[in-house]
Amino acid sequence: MGSRYCIQCQKAHKACLCSTVVPLSSVIELIILQHPTEVRKPTGTASILTLSLGSAICMVGENFTEHEGLNGLLSETDVTHFVLFPGDGSTCVSEILPPSPSQRYRVILLDGTWKKAYKMWQLSTNLHDLPRLHLPESLQSCYRIRKAPRDNCLSTVEAGYHLLSSWQPQQDFSPLLQSFEQMIQFQLAQMPPDVRQRY
Repeated sequence: MGSRYCIQCQKAHKACLCSTVVPLSSVIELIILQHPTEVRKPTGTASILTLSLGSAICMVGENFTEHEGLNGLLSETDVTHFVLFPGDGSTCVSEILPPSPSQRYRVILLDGTWKKAYKMWQLSTNLHDLPRLHLPESLQSCYRIRKAPRDNCLSTVEAGYHLLSSWQPQQDFSPLLQSFEQMIQFQLAQMPPDVRQRY
């Protein structure tokens, strides 16, 4: 008997995102640290990034301090690493110059609810010495089917889109948001009409 879930996007087959994905290239590499509760969540967006971008990888866990794969990447001295985590001491992405042809940037995104992402940050001490980034506070999320503490709390795919677009403005990363919107529309279609109207 086959799995209920697509092996590529990890969503239930009826909610599979794979047909919406457009392959994209990026010189910026992304590492997505995903909380275990997000892996098969119908409204999760990290898989859009990993399916679309050959330079994006996902690692699942909560405490990454001793994570061999992540620490192996962090030990690479020819790459500048950042972590996208707002707060005191973080720098806006727009204030960082894009990488030159001889530079490599790798950015870590935390994928989880704000509460879970904060716990991941606290536990993963190997992230604490990395330069921290935040996105412009004026950005507004289109993630209307999932609750967030503020309007400018972006989904993982939206954060990835704005980050990549900021440093590579000559490239069109809009297919990421198009896949995202199709996922939202599918989820809305599953709701009873009276619930759907709230969104």
